[in-house]
Amino acid sequence: MSDSSQERGDRPLADNREVVRVLATIASLLEFRDDNPFKVRSYRLAAETIEEMPQPLSEMVAGGKLTELQKIPGVGKSISAQIAEILLTGTSRYFEQLRQEIPETVLELFRVSGIGLKTAQSLYRDFGIKSLQDLKAFAEGDGLLSVSGLGEKAIIRIKNSLARLA
Repeated sequence: MSDSSQERGDRPLADNREVVRVLATIASLLEFRDDNPFKVRSYRLAAETIEEMPQPLSEMVAGGKLTELQKIPGVGKSISAQIAEILLTGTSRYFEQLRQEIPETVLELFRVSGIGLKTAQSLYRDFGIKSLQDLKAFAEGDGLLSVSGLGEKAIIRIKNSLARLA
């Protein structure tokens, strides 16, 4: 039986869609932790541009030419190296480091109507809410009443949104 590298040959583990997903998630995690807005914008721009590209990124980096990637808007040395790493491994060390720092599940909170960046940050930092399940339990226990900045209408909107998502 052949090993996975032989089965896939020289093809990359990831394609453009996976690179877009990882870069967009990095942007969201950076934004969530209040990182440099220019850095967030670079990751978002790179993800959006790659999403529209008809050419596979793997063709651009054939032969290890990362400089081709740096011609993509928003892609500098750091992001181009991460793209190559994502293509080869399906992830990047930087992405995994961010996921260790901030659980990716906190991004689910943005699916709830009435929860923006500041509220999501507060729920995570002040109350340990890391997922929709955590938020649902918190809301059912009237924990939302203790979240600063949330009025009665916002709490109702959040509870209704959670019910629709369930």
